[in-house]
Amino acid sequence: MNEYAYSAIILLVPFLGTTLGAAMVFFLKKEMPPLLNKALLGFASGVMVAASIWSLIVPSIEESSSLGTWAFLPALVGVLLGFAFLLLIDTLTPHLHLHSDKPEGLPSRASRTSMMLTAVTIHNVPEGMAVGVVLASALTAAGNGSLETAMLPALTLSIGMAIQNFPEGAIVSLPLLGEGHSKGKSFLFGSLSGAVEPLAGLIAVLLLSLVVPALPYLLSFAAGAMLYVVVEELVPEAMEGKHSNVATIGFALGFCLMMVLDVALG
Repeated sequence: MNEYAYSAIILLVPFLGTTLGAAMVFFLKKEMPPLLNKALLGFASGVMVAASIWSLIVPSIEESSSLGTWAFLPALVGVLLGFAFLLLIDTLTPHLHLHSDKPEGLPSRASRTSMMLTAVTIHNVPEGMAVGVVLASALTAAGNGSLETAMLPALTLSIGMAIQNFPEGAIVSLPLLGEGHSKGKSFLFGSLSGAVEPLAGLIAVLLLSLVVPALPYLLSFAAGAMLYVVVEELVPEAMEGKHSNVATIGFALGFCLMMVLDVALG
């Protein structure tokens, strides 16, 4: 395969994960079993934290090695900007937090549906950016060696994002089914919530092709944005109520799996 085929696959794999998660409406009843939901959310959190460290922050520091003692600076700036950006989006955009049962002031089904879709879509942006930034770095490195070897880190991250997108697709589609929408419509909206990821990834690739020196900052920016999602949304939802230890075990498994994939294949 050439670099265009690899790039298309890498950008679309996370969207496939969301689509498979949304397809849970055809196999489950109107809600996901609570223990499975907690396990998947914990697992997704672990994957995202490990990906933020090994796929984004560490490469950001390595890309800045020429700064010597100050090699951490682009990573520091990027992570803080990533947190600040998602905090700003969360503040300015009306949406339903994953761990909130009742959107204040917007009790209608239509409002809840649109706010849930907005929430998941917002959270998919940094994940798509992360894949796009690592892909852009891989495309740059591909000129100095094997294309397949250069693409492995991006493919690894893409697979990790697909794994953690699975519960997100179900989080959107199953509540829609429970609110009375058809299975087909619930599946469609659940899938579409992940459509922003390949678009965000493509924008990141195009941006970095124009501003190559920004790579360390964008790597860590994507990491900060993803860590914000974990802390603000996934962990509170996973730890809510009874059996939070299930989420903790899921986190450990997700973290270790992504760490192994990234170190072994990246």
